[in-house]
Amino acid sequence: MTKSLEQQFLKDFDSNQNIAHKICRAYTSDSDSHNDLFQEITIQLWKAYPKFRGEAKFSTWMYRIALNTAITIYRKKKRGLQVSKLEDHNIKIPEDTYDREIDEQIDRLYLAINQLSDINKALILLYLEEKPYKEISQIMGISSVNARVKVNRIKEQLKNILNP
Repeated sequence: MTKSLEQQFLKDFDSNQNIAHKICRAYTSDSDSHNDLFQEITIQLWKAYPKFRGEAKFSTWMYRIALNTAITIYRKKKRGLQVSKLEDHNIKIPEDTYDREIDEQIDRLYLAINQLSDINKALILLYLEEKPYKEISQIMGISSVNARVKVNRIKEQLKNILNP
């Protein structure tokens, strides 16, 4: 990759890395797993960046790559999937400090979200990010109407989990 492409990637990634952290939070249960998944998402984004055409917003494209990476690793976890080392790819990405200490309500919400299926986790995370249904449908590859219906069902499911 050229230096300017690398600089553009770093700029885009730096302003959107909270997306990767939120996905990691939903698909992992401890700090080490979070860091491993964050690293793998970063590598997959870096590998795919030359193919990013800008037809969608960078954040939309990043969500799709990050969710696909998280779901793939989550499903293959039982087989002991090996993750790549960031150092092997010769790129240094500044990482914001990640504070795992958040208030009790957020923890309860994530515990409830972790009980959802992979696809439902992805949908509700996008909804919680206040993504419009049109963008959610683009990321997930479903219609806007289907996204809206599914999110409403997931919200009901979460209400039942949080308030049995």
